[in-house]
Amino acid sequence: MGRAAASILDQAYRVAVEAALEAGRILRWHFQRGLEIRHKGEIDLVTEADLASERAVLSRIQSTFPEHAVLAEESGEAARASPWLWVVDPLDGTTNFAHGFHVFAVSIALLQEGQRMLGVVYDVMRDELFTARRGEGAFLNGRPIRVSRTPRLAEALLVTGFPYDRQESPLDNTREFVTLLKHCHGVLRVGSAALDLASVAAGRLDGYWEFRLSPWDLAAGALLVEEAGGHVTTPQGDPLPSLGTDIVATNGLIHKELLELLASCRMAAPEGRNP
Repeated sequence: MGRAAASILDQAYRVAVEAALEAGRILRWHFQRGLEIRHKGEIDLVTEADLASERAVLSRIQSTFPEHAVLAEESGEAARASPWLWVVDPLDGTTNFAHGFHVFAVSIALLQEGQRMLGVVYDVMRDELFTARRGEGAFLNGRPIRVSRTPRLAEALLVTGFPYDRQESPLDNTREFVTLLKHCHGVLRVGSAALDLASVAAGRLDGYWEFRLSPWDLAAGALLVEEAGGHVTTPQGDPLPSLGTDIVATNGLIHKELLELLASCRMAAPEGRNP
């Protein structure tokens, strides 16, 4: 990495952390005072807090890096060409938030030429700040974190999620959920992909898989897992694209077993159902 890029990353790290903490304060205030909710769909909820959080994050980013491109959940992608792309989820876990359940996060990532370089995930209600920079490790509130050493899938605690349109779509992850549930110690459904990945990075959970997400759900958390010593791929075992939407992330030790079971589900699924 050149000196100029390193300088940008140093500054970007400070901006991302400040933006995540500011957005967290906004979300916490809205969460504690109650919600005014408008709906994009029956389950896909958007709150005033979501929009206020995104405005705060984008304001900090764009005031410091006006030449950078941004991909954010609510406002879409800025129409500018740049080797630098910020990928922002101002409220990951919107459904939890809307129902008064305290598990939600702010997720901010920075990519350079398609490579994940910086990731910040802020667990708002637990005041836990997960950070990673490529090649420098992953941290929780400034302390280094590592993935677990669980050696076998049978001993592993996993986490997953389900798509918003699961009532209509055959790509609902239920076959995979039942299969994995029978082959591991347990499977959780938390409702925040960013926090699922952060928990794998911190060694609290051993593996995670999910399909048909959005890039802003994964970008920061995927780097956390990689920098904490874990392994991140697509469900087919390929490298995760820079703006990937299907993911498997583990401590590395159980990765092959998890991929094999997911493959068995694809083989058993009716034609047209496979993710």
